[in-house]
Amino acid sequence: MKKLIAMLLALTMVLSMGAMAFAAEGEEATEDEEAAEAEVPELPDYLKELELPEVTTIEEGKLIMSTNAQFPPYEMVADADSTGFAGTGFEGIDVEIAWYLAQTLGLELQINDIDFDAAMLDVQNNSSDMMLAGLSYSEERDENMDMSDTYAHGVQVVIIPEDSDIETAEDLADGKLIGVQRGTTGDMYCTDEYGEENVQSYDNGAIAVQALMNGQLDAVVIDQEPAEQYVAANEGLKTIPSIFEPEEYVLAVDEGNTQLLDVLNTILNTMIENGLVSEIMSHYIGGEAEPDAEPAA
Repeated sequence: MKKLIAMLLALTMVLSMGAMAFAAEGEEATEDEEAAEAEVPELPDYLKELELPEVTTIEEGKLIMSTNAQFPPYEMVADADSTGFAGTGFEGIDVEIAWYLAQTLGLELQINDIDFDAAMLDVQNNSSDMMLAGLSYSEERDENMDMSDTYAHGVQVVIIPEDSDIETAEDLADGKLIGVQRGTTGDMYCTDEYGEENVQSYDNGAIAVQALMNGQLDAVVIDQEPAEQYVAANEGLKTIPSIFEPEEYVLAVDEGNTQLLDVLNTILNTMIENGLVSEIMSHYIGGEAEPDAEPAA
């Protein structure tokens, strides 16, 4: 009998300890949720006070953004232990800009993370309202989508191994195999300059850099800021300048959707004029947007 009582007491203690642990975990989860909520920034008064016409979006109550979240520091998937910027699950310059655009319109931001060229088609097929993905303006793209005013600038660079025999971008013309992110301006420029047979396209820059690390490529051509992130994360790589001109970063909507584009441009330019875009960029790269940038389209 005494043994039975002792066993029951022991079982009671175990269950009690388990309940206490469960409660502690619940409290910790609540604290984490509160911390995550506290990270949502306040919308600035100058955005709250904007008088904007109502816009129609693909899904009521949402502003849907297509992107390829393998392009740091413009867009990337948040770490496993993070809820991302404002709980979106993503981080980066474009993610923050898109969040402020959506909040100013009183809409929830939804992010479609897909391949870069698929993200462009997403807009054209009305599966998303806009594309923000380190997108550079080009006349070819402007034929199929409407582009916003410029909010940032970039330039293509070349990533090579530190022990590479490539010294300048001109050396790429000697039959080198170049990796690019499919559908980007780097893809278009390199194909035109070095020939399709010398260019290998990948779904994102990270895969291209991995192929370079594996000895499958001689170089990778990609925008400077993500290039620097990839080099910092992978020992034995470096960058050299490319032969290509600087580019203008824009967001895009479906061709003819001027109603949405005009409103997004109003918000975007207000953010630029009040220093918010520069503040966002400085957080990631120390860059600056140009407040008086000319329209890209």
